Amino acid sequence: MRKLVHRPRRLRRSPALRNLTRETHLSVHDFVLPLFVSEKVQQRRPIPSMTGVFQLPVTEVADEARAAQELGLQAVLLFGIPEQKDEQASGAYAQNGIVQNAVKEIRSKCPDLITMTDVCLCEYMSHGHCGVTRIDEDHFHVLNDETVELLVKTALSHAAAGADIVAPSDMMDGRVGAIREALDERGFDQTAIMSYAAKFASAFYGPFREAAESPPQFGDRRSYQMDFANANEALREVALDIDEGADIVMVFCGKCVSGFENRRRSIM
Repeated sequence: MRKLVHRPRRLRRSPALRNLTRETHLSVHDFVLPLFVSEKVQQRRPIPSMTGVFQLPVTEVADEARAAQELGLQAVLLFGIPEQKDEQASGAYAQNGIVQNAVKEIRSKCPDLITMTDVCLCEYMSHGHCGVTRIDEDHFHVLNDETVELLVKTALSHAAAGADIVAPSDMMDGRVGAIREALDERGFDQTAIMSYAAKFASAFYGPFREAAESPPQFGDRRSYQMDFANANEALREVALDIDEGADIVMVFCGKCVSGFENRRRSIM
């Protein structure tokens, strides 16, 4: 029998060796808790498709964030549901919009907690798409550059409210670079960008759309969200966002997160 020079199993033969050489370590510090904040509710409202997750009024969001922090979590990600929607998503970048007010509340009570904000327009658009639309005859188009202008305004308003990280999730071309440039010009050079760099068109988004009240009223999102069959295209999208200045990138398929109460039990 040939003498083996390499025996990878040497480092697997005991729990101590496996722990010593483990490449990935997952702890409570690695998790981010999504919080859905709504102008439409006066008290927490259960989300049927997401057990243990609620739509929260802005008056409760800081307490929920603090409860997460006390469990050891270091970050929350805010999604906003406005009272009124329109075709310019004006609630997304309003100075006293739902996310902007939620950020201020959390910063006042949990100053050390990392506050992330979802930067997208679908929750604020009356038609539920992630950008400005134009309809020609029987076809609709999501206008890229016009949408990026609104995303920039939204990211700036979140940064001004005190967000640590803005997270564009719209999949418009060039939005990371435009946001980075605008943040730097306005003195928010320390505000980080976490890009949904490869966001796939997926039925898994159903629970999130219910939670954020953002299903499209017509058509679908396949002209701007990615084809799930395209791995090479996903890598290209990631590379483009890094080149444009993203600090964190992620691949997102929309699979439903577990409920906060389930997380609480698993952590404890």
